[in-house]
Amino acid sequence: MSLLEQLNSLPMFAIVGVVILFILGLSVVFMVKSYRAGVALGMDRVKMRRAITSSVTFTLLPSISILLGVIALSGIPLPWMRLSVVGALHYEGNVADIAARAAGMSGGLGSQELTAPVFVTIGLVMTAGILSGCLLCIFCLKRYMKRVKKATAKKEKGQKSFGDYMFTAMFVGLVSAYIGSYLGEGVRLNNFMPLIVALVSAAAMAVFEYFAKVKKVTWLDNFSMAGSMLVGMAAAVLLGGIV
Repeated sequence: MSLLEQLNSLPMFAIVGVVILFILGLSVVFMVKSYRAGVALGMDRVKMRRAITSSVTFTLLPSISILLGVIALSGIPLPWMRLSVVGALHYEGNVADIAARAAGMSGGLGSQELTAPVFVTIGLVMTAGILSGCLLCIFCLKRYMKRVKKATAKKEKGQKSFGDYMFTAMFVGLVSAYIGSYLGEGVRLNNFMPLIVALVSAAAMAVFEYFAKVKKVTWLDNFSMAGSMLVGMAAAVLLGGIV
């Protein structure tokens, strides 16, 4: 049995399934408690049911992007459990790819060089990295929320906080780093596919944002990430067949 078959074997799914069932059970408990708390506060039951229905509806399509990320990562059970407990798709994918390359997989997650030590390294880095957020919440959340309230008060007055500029700068830096790496790969290896797919995905996101912000089709905000990912993947498949 190959390593990939072992990573996707029945025992692995059984172990992860126990964790997932616990998370689902805990979610149901919180949902029931929240509904009862709403009733106790005198909230309209019809409106609460509508909120539940709309939340379920708007969760389905965006979850496709997460499912795609789970399939793309090294083995299905581990990322499935990671993203079900705590984590984010963009974080998991980036960190897993960085760990894979650092461990010697020249092609990253897409290569066929995966070994047991590399898989353990990927899992350790993914898990250890996301724990920082949990620890910061334990020790720093109260102070952070005070700052959030101050920033919210500034926004209500039409003022921008340092956090707004910092987030924008970080986002621009992150995008620039990826685009730079794609451009470098194209120049060095004559492989412009990642750059083209990134541009197509960005164009798709721009279309979603146009309709959501300008045309006021606000429900598209829930599907912009999944939609742009699907468009990008479709472009990769089509261009891969042509090239």
